[in-house]
Amino acid sequence: MIEEKLVIVGNGPAGCTAGVYAARAGLKPRIFAGDHPCGLLALTSDVENFPGFPSGISGFDLVMAMQEQAEKFGAETDYDTIVSIEFDAVNGHRFTTADGREFRSRAMIIATGATPRKLGVPGEEKLWGRGVSACATCDGAFFKEVPVVVAGGGDSAMEEAIFLTRFASEVHLVHRRDSFRASAIMVERARSNPKIKMHLNCVVEEITGSNEVEAVRIMNKVSNESETIPAKGFFAALGHVPATELFKNSGVEVDDNGYIVTAGKSSETNIPGVFAAGDCMDPRYRQAIIAAGNGARAALDAEKYLG
Repeated sequence: MIEEKLVIVGNGPAGCTAGVYAARAGLKPRIFAGDHPCGLLALTSDVENFPGFPSGISGFDLVMAMQEQAEKFGAETDYDTIVSIEFDAVNGHRFTTADGREFRSRAMIIATGATPRKLGVPGEEKLWGRGVSACATCDGAFFKEVPVVVAGGGDSAMEEAIFLTRFASEVHLVHRRDSFRASAIMVERARSNPKIKMHLNCVVEEITGSNEVEAVRIMNKVSNESETIPAKGFFAALGHVPATELFKNSGVEVDDNGYIVTAGKSSETNIPGVFAAGDCMDPRYRQAIIAAGNGARAALDAEKYLG
């Protein structure tokens, strides 16, 4: 049994920032990178909205710099994956990794992030980060005066489409039904925007392009006719899935969508000594800078708990 004071699950912006703060406090945290080292941000080619980088920086380089900073102060990065966990506030939280090691930790910060729902159509994976995105706030500014496509029918799709009209020459909103799940006011705002063209009863068949997005092929489910929309960007506004499956039956409280519930403005969960930070507990913002701030908050809460 390996004993630890503090374990951080996830090494994206939230996990690495928590590692920096916790390591500087002398807690010597072990940070588990898991299945997706560096988190979702590592797939972002250019980050221009993180303070301190006026010329931008790749998502991977940004998170690696955070990880290096945490390790400089004494954090340890562990590239194994936790496969089972049992929370015990009295005797220590116990968990096992994929390679069979057993751990016990007095405190834990969950920073496992979230993943965007994808369509699973040809070209989506190939061109991810090269015109295919799930975050208009993050990447919209890269598509000035070019056409883009947004897929989805909820409030997030309307918000993404409206936001993208600030930059794109035109926004094509593709939805598989003839009515929207979005609120009436959001639908009306999108309909009244002259830059937004709606394609209802349509599904995305393929995203094409060699090294970047060049077009999106859609099919009308009523007429069975296909149409190719020239576009430089494709945004999947289908929501996100928090990476909390590991904690599903652990006793940690989650909401109806699987996001970890924290108490008030703190990072505390319903289990003493267990804290949460980043996109796994934040269904609203999903921004690297906010995840980093959440990570700092969780480390401060964990330091106080351990003290």
